[in-house]
Amino acid sequence: MTTQGSGPTPTGGSPAPEPTLEPTTDFARVEDGFERLWTPHRMAYILGDRPTEEAGHGCPFCAAPGKTDAEGLIVHRGEHCYVVMNLFPYNPGHVLVCPYRHVSLYVDLTDDETAEFTALTKQAVRALQSASEPHGYNLGMNQGAVAGAGVAAHLHQHVVPRWSGDSNFLPIVGQTKALPVLLEDTRVRLVDAWPTG
Repeated sequence: MTTQGSGPTPTGGSPAPEPTLEPTTDFARVEDGFERLWTPHRMAYILGDRPTEEAGHGCPFCAAPGKTDAEGLIVHRGEHCYVVMNLFPYNPGHVLVCPYRHVSLYVDLTDDETAEFTALTKQAVRALQSASEPHGYNLGMNQGAVAGAGVAAHLHQHVVPRWSGDSNFLPIVGQTKALPVLLEDTRVRLVDAWPTG
C-alpha cells in the first residue's frame, strides 16, 4: 500500500518515510502484448444523440441525398446507393458507401442494393487510386453500435485510403487530426477521377 509523501511534519519533527509502491505484478491483469490508450473524451460521442430506426429522423445518410452534391459532400449517385465523403475522415479521401434506403444491416439489403453497394465500393477504390495513389485501403462496416457504428441505424461501408506513415500521435496528444486537403477539394478530385461505365 502507498503511504503519504515525505517532508517535515507540521510540528517540525522528522521527515515522513518514503512511500512504498505496490509492485505492478500484484495488479489483476492478463498479459496480451497490447498497450492501452485510454480516451474517455470519446464517451461524449459514444453516448451522444443517434439517429433512430425511423428513416430521416436525424439521420445524416438520409439527409445527404436531398442536398446538392457539394452541400451533401456526395461523390457519386447510383440507382440504389451513393458515395459520400466522411465528415470526420480518418484520412483524406475517406468515403462512405450508403444505400438510399434507411436500413441498418447488410443482410437487409435487396439483391440490387447489394450488387450496387459492392460495385460502388470497387469504384471508390479505383477513384481513390487514380486521384491520390494510396499505398493501401481499409474497407469495412460496423454492424450495430456495440461493434463501433457511429450511425448504426443506417448502413454504410468505409473506404479509407492509407499511406505509409499516415498514423502519428497528433490525434492523441493534441486531440487534432491533420488533414492536408479540404473535404470539398478531395470530393472534386474523386468526382473527376470516378470511373465511367
